[in-house]
Amino acid sequence: MSFQGSRYEIDAGPYRAALAEVGAGLAGFWHDGVPVTVESPPDGLPPKSTGAVLLPWPNRIAGGRYSFDGVDYQLPLTEPAKLNASHGLVRFVRWSAGAQDRSSVTLVHDLVPQTGYPFELRLQVSYSLDAGTGLRVQAVVSNTGRSAAPFGAGFHPYLDLGGHDLDSAELLVPAAAVFDTDDHQIPTGRRPVQGTEFDFTAIRPIGSVRLDHGFAELTGSAAVLRTEQRAVEVRWDAAYRYLQVFTPPFITPGRNAVAIEPMSCPANAFNSGEGLIRLEPGDAWTGDWGIRLI
Repeated sequence: MSFQGSRYEIDAGPYRAALAEVGAGLAGFWHDGVPVTVESPPDGLPPKSTGAVLLPWPNRIAGGRYSFDGVDYQLPLTEPAKLNASHGLVRFVRWSAGAQDRSSVTLVHDLVPQTGYPFELRLQVSYSLDAGTGLRVQAVVSNTGRSAAPFGAGFHPYLDLGGHDLDSAELLVPAAAVFDTDDHQIPTGRRPVQGTEFDFTAIRPIGSVRLDHGFAELTGSAAVLRTEQRAVEVRWDAAYRYLQVFTPPFITPGRNAVAIEPMSCPANAFNSGEGLIRLEPGDAWTGDWGIRLI
C-alpha cells in the first residue's frame, strides 16, 4: 500500500483533484491537466506537508505545552528541532470515506482522546469540484465528548509555480497586520504591514521577500498568486480569520510553490488564546475555503 493509502479522484469540467486516505489531504489539484497545487506522490510523504489537513490546531504550539480549564497538558513534540507540537494530530492517520460521487468525496475521522489532547472530536472534510468555481473544501468538526475542547483549524495547500521564477510571481494577501516571531516561529506580537516589505494588500511581485509569516486583520476573503500564464485564487469564509504564507526556496528540486494557508487561529493559539475556539459538548464548527483559476 502507498504512503497515502487509497486515493480518491474527483473531477468536474476542466478540474480534477486527488484526495489521500492517510491524512485526508489534498494530494493534487489540476486544471486541464496542469498542476494548480503541488502533487503529493503516492510513494512518498507529502513534501513540506503539502495539502495537509491541520486539525485540531494549525501551525505550532510552543513546547507542546498549554493549559485549558485549569489543567496543564503536554503534547508530543512533532517539530523537535524547534521544540514545537506542529500541525495537529491527523496528518498520519487513516480517514474513512463517506459520501462520494464523481465530483465530491467526504472523509471522516473520529479523533480519540490521547496524550496531551484528551478530547473527542468527529472530523469531516468534504472536497467538491465545480466546473466554474473550482475546488471547495468544507470542514465540519463536532465535539462528541463529555467536556469542552480547545480547537483550531487550518489547511496547507501549495500553489504550484512549476519552473516559474518565484521573484517575478505576483502575490495579493489581503491582510493589514503581520506577526513577528521568535527563533521557534512562535508569535511575539504583530505590526501593521503598511510601509513594510510584507505589504501585499495590492498585488505585486514577490521579489526578494521570503515569507514564512502569519497574517492577521484580514481585509478581504481571497488571496491571489499570478504569473504570466495564469492567476490562482485561494478564497475562504468568515471562519478563517488568519493566513500563513510560505515561500520555500524549492518545494521539490527545481520546482517553486507558494503556500497560502487559511487558518481559524494563528500559531500558538492554545497558549495566547487568540482565535482559539472552545467547542462545548455537542457543538460543531464549520469552515469553507477553496481554490480556482481566475
